[in-house]
Amino acid sequence: MSTAPKLFQPFTLRGIVAKNRVVISPMCQYSAHEGHLEDWHLVNLGRFAMGGAGIIITEATAVQKDGRITHGCPGLWDDSQIIGHARIAQFCRRNGAVAGIQLGHAGRKSGMQRPWYGNGPLNADDFARGDMPWPPVGPSAVPVAEGWPDVHALSLPEIETLLDCYAAAARRAVAAGYQLIEIHGAHGYLVHSFLSPLSNFRTDAYGGSLENRMRLALDIARTVRAAIPDEIALSFRTSAVDGDEDGWQLSDTVVLAQQLKACGVDLIDCSSGGIAGPATSARGGKRQPGFQVPFAETVRAKADMPTMAVGLITHPQQAEAILQAGHADLIAIAREALVNPMWALHASQYLGHDTEFSDWPAQSGWWLNVRAGNSEFYQPD
Repeated sequence: MSTAPKLFQPFTLRGIVAKNRVVISPMCQYSAHEGHLEDWHLVNLGRFAMGGAGIIITEATAVQKDGRITHGCPGLWDDSQIIGHARIAQFCRRNGAVAGIQLGHAGRKSGMQRPWYGNGPLNADDFARGDMPWPPVGPSAVPVAEGWPDVHALSLPEIETLLDCYAAAARRAVAAGYQLIEIHGAHGYLVHSFLSPLSNFRTDAYGGSLENRMRLALDIARTVRAAIPDEIALSFRTSAVDGDEDGWQLSDTVVLAQQLKACGVDLIDCSSGGIAGPATSARGGKRQPGFQVPFAETVRAKADMPTMAVGLITHPQQAEAILQAGHADLIAIAREALVNPMWALHASQYLGHDTEFSDWPAQSGWWLNVRAGNSEFYQPD
């Protein structure tokens, strides 16, 4: 019997076992109402579970109401929000996927426009729609860029409150049935803005040296780890580089990963950029397939911990080659899954792992196998 492609070998993190190495990366939908997930989110994420992914991570979810990226972003700052998340976690788990969630705070980028309205600071048109601003926060009183709102620098008591909110949101995530929690530490949002010297100009224990700039990320990791059961896996998404010679560097990410590991983080999700401007903008030149894979490779080797590769990984052969080369342990699929929600199942067929639709949902796999002529019951149309 041939060995399964590495992409379709199980992967264990703490008390969870993913049936394969395909992860659906968190993708904001900007379609929540007052932080509550609705039917759109269930259908959107549910189709990826039906599509065979091993891990599915719910989009960036705010730990505080004013920590949302937009008015359409979800939250877990209130117990009433648990039920919407529970529907999604339960559906994913019942269909064979590990249910994960990304917790975060948008920081300096909180309260901005939904992308289809401009992807920038709120303006009069947004106010007319009912999307009113709130004061964004960050490590220092420095806006994201020219034309963006003024920023309130978090005080030490406010940081203590923030940590309490992370703990409470993590407990709610566990109550909802999530098996993996990811801390969003990338793309210019709050945690990343503390890490980067381009946005952190503090002179207290949370600014200045690398050790101090890492303090908030490590405090959050320890706080979340202490708030959840030991079997729940903990991931951290990082912008491995700022893309600026004066900013956060890959060597900094390696140090951070090593210390996060000591705090109980199990996995580093390696993204990049976003310290200035919208996180979803395509600035900085044309991106090449797998452009962030070297970050995952370096962190995996130098921090001696599992990593997830993300960024223009679109083809099954490309994903398999990354794993076979030891560049990462998991493959995150994002926009390609929007094009093809069944990406994992198609990849399994392409790599010769499932040639008879046996991994497909029973409701459709039996008929697709018949249609393909792989059954004695096949009858030509």
